Amino acid sequence: MVHAPHVSSRQDTPSGVKAVLGPTNTGKTHLAIERMCAHSSGMIGFPLRLLAREVYDRVCHIKGERNVALITGEERIEPKDARYLLCTAEAMPILDRSMAFVAIDEAQLAADRERGHVFTDRLLHARGREETMILGSSTLEPMVKALVPEAEIVTRPRFSTLTHAGAKKLSRIPPRSAIVAFSAEQVYAIAEMLRRFRGGAAVVMGALSPQTRNAQVALYQSGEVDYLVATDAIGMGLNLDVEHVAFAGLSKFDGRRHRRLTSAEMAQIAGRAGRHQKDGSFGTLTGHGGHDSEFEPEEIYAIEEHRFPPLTKLFWREPEPRFDSLETLIADLETPPLRPELAPAPEAIDLAVLRRLAEDPQIAGSVRGAAQVERFWEACRLPDFRQQGVETHSRFVTRLWQDLREGELGADFVAGQIAQLDRTGGDIDTLQGRIAAIRSWAYIAQRPDWVLARDEMAARARAVEARLSDALHGKLTERFINRRTAVLMKKLGPDAGLLSVRLEDEEVLVEGEHIGSLRGFAFKVDPGTRLSDRKLLLAAAEKHLASLLQERADTLADAIHAGTAEIGFEDGDLVWDGERIGKLSAGRSLLAPVLVPDRTLDAIPGPSRKALVAALEIWLETALSPLEPLRKLDEASRAEDAGPDLRALLITLVERGGMTSREQSGVDNLDKHRRTMLARLGVRVGALDLFVPAMLRPKPIALWRLLARIAGKSPAGGTPETEMPPALPATRHGRVAGYRNLGKQLIRLDMAEKLLREAHEARSTEKARDFKLDPARAVSMGLTTSSYSRLLRLGGFQAIVPRPLSEEAHGPPAPLRWRWRPPRRNPRQNRQPRARKDSAFAALADMVR
Repeated sequence: MVHAPHVSSRQDTPSGVKAVLGPTNTGKTHLAIERMCAHSSGMIGFPLRLLAREVYDRVCHIKGERNVALITGEERIEPKDARYLLCTAEAMPILDRSMAFVAIDEAQLAADRERGHVFTDRLLHARGREETMILGSSTLEPMVKALVPEAEIVTRPRFSTLTHAGAKKLSRIPPRSAIVAFSAEQVYAIAEMLRRFRGGAAVVMGALSPQTRNAQVALYQSGEVDYLVATDAIGMGLNLDVEHVAFAGLSKFDGRRHRRLTSAEMAQIAGRAGRHQKDGSFGTLTGHGGHDSEFEPEEIYAIEEHRFPPLTKLFWREPEPRFDSLETLIADLETPPLRPELAPAPEAIDLAVLRRLAEDPQIAGSVRGAAQVERFWEACRLPDFRQQGVETHSRFVTRLWQDLREGELGADFVAGQIAQLDRTGGDIDTLQGRIAAIRSWAYIAQRPDWVLARDEMAARARAVEARLSDALHGKLTERFINRRTAVLMKKLGPDAGLLSVRLEDEEVLVEGEHIGSLRGFAFKVDPGTRLSDRKLLLAAAEKHLASLLQERADTLADAIHAGTAEIGFEDGDLVWDGERIGKLSAGRSLLAPVLVPDRTLDAIPGPSRKALVAALEIWLETALSPLEPLRKLDEASRAEDAGPDLRALLITLVERGGMTSREQSGVDNLDKHRRTMLARLGVRVGALDLFVPAMLRPKPIALWRLLARIAGKSPAGGTPETEMPPALPATRHGRVAGYRNLGKQLIRLDMAEKLLREAHEARSTEKARDFKLDPARAVSMGLTTSSYSRLLRLGGFQAIVPRPLSEEAHGPPAPLRWRWRPPRRNPRQNRQPRARKDSAFAALADMVR
């Protein structure tokens, strides 16, 4: 027999019933929790597992975990002595438990096409011994009066005001806002845009597992991000600190057709804005919802004033069908209600699966007897977590029934199915699919008569769901949240000065988030950031790095004064910490270059920058101190008593790095006084060259070449990088500053003069016109016979070849002797005598050997 719906059909003792009705943010759920905890036992049915879990945690804190149970399709925590039950509406054990207090939350869902019949049944039959509460929207009031006439109706006003704020661009949506879209694609697109210029958003969709939704909501609630992008799942039970709700559209696909939201549905979602006494606002998002994306004036009025058309029908389906046969079961489930306030429930997916499988003769033939029919109906009621439709879900139920009709599912089989889903790799959609699948197995494992080792398998399923949820949360966070940008956006306003900026080694951290590196005085954005974030990070750096740059500048200036600063030259650039901080430019003279600070120093506050530039000029003066001998020459060239010949010579020496050929110098034209001045300036006048000995070192020559290049001159020849040996092979180094070319070898100017001076000393010790020379020192310098011979010839020495012995004579040949004749001086010519391959060379070679 089919039961007509009435109040006490499944309760022996009717209780006082109170209907607490009103809009969102009226404290209805909080009131129900308080009332339940005041009784010796109690049970509340919620529309979402997420909400049931949230309230379970609160009640555990009040009553202790041993006294509180959580009962949902996928999770059951049931201590032996539990007296307070927090359940989803479908999982409420209203036939098995007698509770002092019973409440049903969001009872207006009795008008929902898919789940409405469940809430209607709880509205009619779920009763507590002492107190019953029906919580819901004010639109439910006519139905409560008609179906539960004994109920006391209490209307609660909203704590805060809800105001329409009009349409806004996404870039103008204020912080602490929720943007509501009606498809996963639109949710992802909006979240991606928010990531680019607002640091990202948390994402909440019905397809997410409760754990993932909790984790995403926690990101928003903690303030790590200021935006939440969600589907209409946000409108049911989620308590959030939202100040503004923006609708990306006002229509959705409800499973059958694309339609505009009702004003009550709009209010349910918009009502998430404002918490307790804090007012909220709602509006639309321009450019996302098409032609129907604006609120009508009557809709705005209804939402702001909480006035909506009352419900006139609730959906109903026989809650206690007979299990004599499949045909009887289907007939009972399709039986229309007897009350005019109730309407037949649309075909839900469980009934659609039952009808589809009952049409299969093979399956229908396997279901015999009332117990089998009831077991088969329970299998068909497996929720479609995958949301893949009747056809696909029917195939899954068919495979499940093939095992269940023979008894319980083996632990090994269930463990294997769970293990296949225990993979955390893949993208967001892949992880969502695995979570939906594991929720199916979590539901199956919770059934007491379906799975062997039920507790162990249920624990495994929950553990896999937790791991998959963590992985999905990580993927969502990685894709849609840029923590650096989110942190910066919160502070790039009037309170920007409060931003915590610090430097670890060379890494710049803003509120603990790495945004880039500081090398020298140049801030470089992390190369891993997206192009869209780069401009924002640079702006943040300019705004908040001034203090760090000032501290760095002061530290460098102090190090310069202390002589410990590690600053180097690189092709005219001053380099510190691997970055250029200035460069040299041509000044009034070759030895007086101008220091041009790098543009990166412009970000340093004025006084510190001025002090640093002054310190750099001091450092530059010290760094150029090896050129002090040239500076003395430069100053002397401007003296009044120098005279034109000496002045020209000094300028030539400065431009040539303190060395020049004697033939080109004009030194022989100077009088005794000016030669004395030249000697006092440290210039040595040699037989072949004039040079400043202090300049015959790598560092002074390198500095002179650098300054000459900066001044626009082209210094001839190179210079050894680390040392200046007495002799070098000419084929490898070519023309080298500080050396004289001897053909295949180069000899340092001072070493050449030393050899020539020794040759003159040997000449002065002998009274004859010709004399002998000892080549030992030349050999020790690394000179070859031909190079030494060429040097002597350049210095005016000529070899006297002895006459060979007659054929009859025996004994050693006569020794090689030399004669000196002053070389001719021609200032316009610098011809070097060519070495001749004659007997003089042979004789010299014999002496060297």
